[in-house]
Amino acid sequence: MSKATFSSLVKEIKNCTLCEAQLPYGCNPVFRADPEAVILVAGQAPGRRVHETGIPFNDPSGDRLRSWMGISREQFYDTSQIAIIPMGFCYPGTGKRGDLPPRPECAVQWHERLLAELPNIQLVLTIGQYAQAYHLAELRKKTLTQTVESWQQYWPECMPLPHPSPRNNLWLRRNPWFEQELIPVLQRRIQQLLTV
Repeated sequence: MSKATFSSLVKEIKNCTLCEAQLPYGCNPVFRADPEAVILVAGQAPGRRVHETGIPFNDPSGDRLRSWMGISREQFYDTSQIAIIPMGFCYPGTGKRGDLPPRPECAVQWHERLLAELPNIQLVLTIGQYAQAYHLAELRKKTLTQTVESWQQYWPECMPLPHPSPRNNLWLRRNPWFEQELIPVLQRRIQQLLTV
């Protein structure tokens, strides 16, 4: 795909209103992609703050994710290195237990087309159960914890991660192995990819 054609696809996604009737705050597709990217951050869906700013992971979750990755904010938003494609591009609203799940329409309508135009991806970070269900499919384990514990099964092409939200502080306390064992491996791999 040419740069012009890729830009046209991005514009088409940015103007998407497919599930507007189900979005309490309207459409504002938030993602970043470039055919040169080598790392894909596959998240869930934008939160309220991200919806308002239009900048993915522009919140405490993003701060923690960048810390896990061992990179700066500037590196994180360099689209020639890192693509950020959530399962749902728009903020789905809030339910009783936090943000609602990502709308399923995005993956069906856009993901295959968009991911096909990212030929250089060498590492996919699947963040949370929805991204893991899509990217790992039948290889995903019964629970998110089991999937993350089995990270070596997907390595080095993929790294399953819990969501970096502050809501997951309890999970992190209960699973100290995650930051002690997995994060240093992840950071080394990212540094190798970003310095090539």
